[in-house]
This record gives sequence, C-alpha cells and structure tokens, in this order.
Amino acid sequence: MAELAHLKLEKKPWPARTHSLHYYYLALSEPGPSLPKFLAVGYVDDQPFIRFDSRVGKAEPQAPWMTPMDAQYWETETKKQEKWAEVQQVEMWTVMGYHNHSSGMHSTQRMFGCEIQEDGRYRGFWQFGYDGQDHLSLDLETLSWVSAEPVATRTKHWWETERCYAEYDKAYLEGPCLASLHRYLELGGQRFSRREPPTVRITKHSAKDGGTTLRCWALGFYPHDILLSWWLGEKELDSEYVETRPSGDGTYQTWAAVWVPAGEKAQYTCHVQHSSLNRTLTVSWESSHPGLIAMVISLILVLLVVVGGVILTKCIQARNKESYEQAPGGEDPHNSQSPARAGATQLIC
Repeated sequence: MAELAHLKLEKKPWPARTHSLHYYYLALSEPGPSLPKFLAVGYVDDQPFIRFDSRVGKAEPQAPWMTPMDAQYWETETKKQEKWAEVQQVEMWTVMGYHNHSSGMHSTQRMFGCEIQEDGRYRGFWQFGYDGQDHLSLDLETLSWVSAEPVATRTKHWWETERCYAEYDKAYLEGPCLASLHRYLELGGQRFSRREPPTVRITKHSAKDGGTTLRCWALGFYPHDILLSWWLGEKELDSEYVETRPSGDGTYQTWAAVWVPAGEKAQYTCHVQHSSLNRTLTVSWESSHPGLIAMVISLILVLLVVVGGVILTKCIQARNKESYEQAPGGEDPHNSQSPARAGATQLIC
C-alpha cells in the first residue's frame, strides 16, 4: 500500500487532449460452451489493447503496439487477472445471496480506470454492477461506497468493514493507473494523436402526429468525444441522443434527433463540435441532401443520355443501310429507303 500511494509519475509531457485507461471485468455464474467464466478487457482511449479470457487462461495483446511487451509483462498480467477472477466469483455468489438468487445465469461487472485531461487534471472511477445494473461506486473523496439500490447497502457494509479496499483502489487510480496510461500512450504513439473529422448527414423519419423526426448522424470520427446539438435559428433545442459507439474500424458514430412540425424542417440546423474541426460545423436538411430541383435536373440528364444513345444507334443503322443501298448490287430486298426517310436520317444525324 505504501509503495502504491507514493508512486510518482515521470516528468514527461502528456500528449495533447484527454486520454484514458479503462478496464472492464465480467464474471458469469453459469458459463456455457461459448461463454467464459471470467473476461477482462483493457482499453486505451476506448481502443482495446489487452484481453484475458478464462477459457484461454492467459492475457493476450489486442493491439499491434503491444508487441514490444516482454514475457514477464504477460505473465504478470495473467496472474493478476486470475486473482481478479477468483475475487469476482466470490463477490458474485455473495451478491446473488443478497438477492435470493441461488441458481440461474447471473453476472457481475467491474469497471475502473483513470483519465488525464488536456489541462493536466486527472480523475478516476471504480464501479461495480450486478446483472447489468449499477450496484456500488467508489467516492474517491470520502473513500466511501455509494449504493445504487437498496440491496446494494448490504454489499456496501461488507466492503466498508475493510477500509483498505477503498484505499487500495484510490492509490491505484492515482498512481499506477496514470503511470500505465502514460506508458501505453508512448507505445501507441501517433495512433492516439490522430484526429479524423466526422461525416455528417441528416435523415428524415415520419412521426405519427404528422410531424417529422430529423436525425443528425456523425460517422467515422476519432477521437471519441463529440457534441451534437439541434438549433432553430439562435435557439438550442432539446434533443434525443444515443451513446457514442464504435464503428468497428477504429472510429466512432452517434446521432441526435429532434421533432419538427410538418413543413418546417428547412429551418432546423444540426451543430457539430469535434476536436478535428476548426470551427462548429452547421448542417441543414438542404445541405445534407440534394434538393428537389437538383433531383429533377439529374433525372433530365439521365433521360437525355438514354435518348441520345437511342438516337445515335438509329443514326448508325440508317447510315449503314444507306451505304448498302448505294453499293453496286446492294439493293435492299425488303424496302429501299424513301427520299423522305433519307432526309429525316440526315437531319437527325
């Protein structure tokens, strides 16, 4: 405990913008053939870099920049996760007893980590869940556990009988966690400094009351933090949001929606703020989609191309026939071209 509490960070500059190191642990009471008894995944800036699956029995890299880590590192991480698997199994069966759950599929989740912001400030969090619901969280100022439901007070009393649990968690978050984050950022290099701007588009969805729901999509952006808002003139509106989620290619996506009365969608704009943008991006329905006139023009152009192709084909066929008739012995057995038809052919071609 003393070693952890007095661990100091090296005096190296942090990369610009906010960075984070988070871990997520999952334990199951009745794992099946395709489910692990315990699973742990670590993330740097929401990108997975390490994973431990109880079915495999060892910690494994999830990012190419982790390859320089030596065998001792992976052995230490494996032992650490094996111990956490034992601890979380005990916690799960105890909490199941508090809920009067003697069997069935149940789970506990542990989420903890730290982040350092652009201004140099840092923060940490430590949370514990049961069956996907909040159960306890650690107040780092008071070193007390905050219960999220009535049954959780029993777990709270249990954990607070040993104050060293909270002291250890706080010492880890303010020491080794930040030091590890800095180390991983150095290993990852420019992968965590890149900025990719969002692609923004607006979709329209009919509402039952005759109005319209406009949904502003931000796609393919990095890093994770982004702000979407809907405006009517100079007034910001209440909007419906979805949590930012991975796109599967190392970028993120999200959306914000607003209800619009019938016939007024042209007056609404979506404002997008992201670190990759030099200014706030403002997008309206018209700028996100081609207007009716543009669609009509496009249709006319397509029709002209098709009609032009047909006329050109007829022209070639007519000229070939005319050449055939003018050749010696080349009289058309079906019907020779009349003077009127020949003139029309010349006019068209």
